[in-house]
Amino acid sequence: MITDLKPGERLDDLQIKGYEIIQKPGTFCFGMDAVLLSSFASVREGEAALDLGTGTGILPILLEAKNEGSRYAGLEIQEESADMARRSILHNGLEDKIDIVTGDIREAAGLFGAASFHVITTNPPYMIGDHGLKNDKEALYIARHEALVSLEDILRESAKILRPKGRFYMVHRPFRLPEIFAKMCSFKIEPKRMRLVYPYVDKEPNMVLIEGLKDGRPRMQAEPPLIVYEKSGEYTEELRSLYGV
Repeated sequence: MITDLKPGERLDDLQIKGYEIIQKPGTFCFGMDAVLLSSFASVREGEAALDLGTGTGILPILLEAKNEGSRYAGLEIQEESADMARRSILHNGLEDKIDIVTGDIREAAGLFGAASFHVITTNPPYMIGDHGLKNDKEALYIARHEALVSLEDILRESAKILRPKGRFYMVHRPFRLPEIFAKMCSFKIEPKRMRLVYPYVDKEPNMVLIEGLKDGRPRMQAEPPLIVYEKSGEYTEELRSLYGV
């Protein structure tokens, strides 16, 4: 059991392989989008995966639990979040499988090298400028708004880091889909698979899961919708299975 939790931190059960993660309420904690992306993405045996903007390390930890990849890495610019991620990895005994690097996504290719990963995942800031509710807490604002990194930055660096035919996985907001597809194609990351996430069956989608293929041919599969809640307000059967409950 970990002994170096800092003031205000807690350990949360991830409901898979007995893994737990350190989080600090009041700063940015992982949400449903990270859980959904970890199930949408795949890392095959022998492959290496990098998570851009990893926060407290939720995606590398969940990807390691669900896949047969050889190694995983996370890049995070906020040192407090990166420190929590490293301690969570130690707590779960994953230090031989997952590395956390503190650094700027805009410099990712220089940090990791060209064509160095088979898979890239990212749960990026969704909002441009002042879109959405601005939070006074800097860590939350950086996580939710394109204050330090843009969608274009992420795609540019991903195109450099991915190996030929490497896969790119992202969760984002549907209102930005035209921009997302245009910019993916401009960096030769061809959209190949998309799944819209609906809070309720009769509501508009509020998330989209996207897979792209570096240097892929044009053809995209639209998967069946993912519904989060029943009319009763309870999770659907599929959501319960994704959360392991």
